[in-house]
Amino acid sequence: MAGNVVDRGLEGVNVGETELSNVEGQIGRLTYRGYDIHDLAVNATYEEVVHLLLYGELPVQAQLDALNAKLSAARPLPPELIAILKATPKTAWPMDVLRTAISATAFFKPYAKNGAHTSDADAAIDLIAKTPSIVAAWDRIRRGLEPIAPDPKLTTAGNFLYMRTGEQAIPEAVAALNMYLVLLADHSFNASTFSARVTASTNADIYAAMTAAVATLSGELHGGAPSQVGDYLVEIGQPENAEAFVRKLMGNNQKIMGMGHREYKIRDPRAEHLEKSAETLSEKVGSQWYKIARALEDASNKVLQELKPGRKIYANVEFYTAPTLGALGIPNDEFTCMFSCGRMAGWTAHVLEQFKSNRLIRPQATYTGPEVHPSTPISQRQSGANGKPVGALN
Repeated sequence: MAGNVVDRGLEGVNVGETELSNVEGQIGRLTYRGYDIHDLAVNATYEEVVHLLLYGELPVQAQLDALNAKLSAARPLPPELIAILKATPKTAWPMDVLRTAISATAFFKPYAKNGAHTSDADAAIDLIAKTPSIVAAWDRIRRGLEPIAPDPKLTTAGNFLYMRTGEQAIPEAVAALNMYLVLLADHSFNASTFSARVTASTNADIYAAMTAAVATLSGELHGGAPSQVGDYLVEIGQPENAEAFVRKLMGNNQKIMGMGHREYKIRDPRAEHLEKSAETLSEKVGSQWYKIARALEDASNKVLQELKPGRKIYANVEFYTAPTLGALGIPNDEFTCMFSCGRMAGWTAHVLEQFKSNRLIRPQATYTGPEVHPSTPISQRQSGANGKPVGALN
């Protein structure tokens, strides 16, 4: 209809309320329930952030102990789920595997007459605990190895690294992964979180909503960027090659993935901490990925200044995900799965918040198709699209 305002990306459109996190892009601030990410990044464990998001407050020791006990009990995967993973082609894309496995976790839960499963904090904890176990199990299965059961004495970060290798990780590695999980735990109404809330708004259960969230995260404009940054680092090979790489990309009018952010107008506050973590870990394990990433960010701004004086582009949290996870030995194509491991805390908390005061999310769209007209008998129709579906990508 003429006169309607259409914002195809909903940029700046307020579609709801949340108490969970706040992104203040103009000043580069992110808070979880009022706690600045700069505070949480250096002072909180991922388990404390899980408690904060699910229950509304940072835990006292007894509350943290209780949460850790629940997480520990929920980490082991049902044998039937492991069998599903083993039956999956080893060449399958990791995010496809994770999406299917998250959906399959519902197979082992009781359901009501309408097919819905209980969606509460315990269900959220179950999903938060099992997601890293699924990623670690698939990492081993695709390499022809048997999955390793979690160690009840280890944290979320420590357990993931142990379940990949069978050996307890060095403290620096555990600290780096813990910080990564904290930084990625929530980010207001991003695409995957909004997708989860839309799904939950139909009264679909938390397992359906998490499946939708994982599927949404898989796109390169959302959670797929770190894998591409990892590919950049491999292709660049040495820090001194970064500038030539950037000139080639920009010369072909290609975006540099991991640089810039839809919300932050200055540097992503999470990037600062992840960069420091990547640097510390890389030095400890003898990895070159951080130095290449740093050279890539510097070269991006050097070339941009030549092409567009006065413009500056900033690394976001996904950019320094690549050297961090790379230094941990995690392959590039699993980086988005790791994003899911951290964000599962925020996703589940948002779904529980949605259920508290639910209303079906049903936006309007401006119709731009043909006017009302009669149909034509099939014998008189002519195709003008050469058999290609409207909107097909290829």
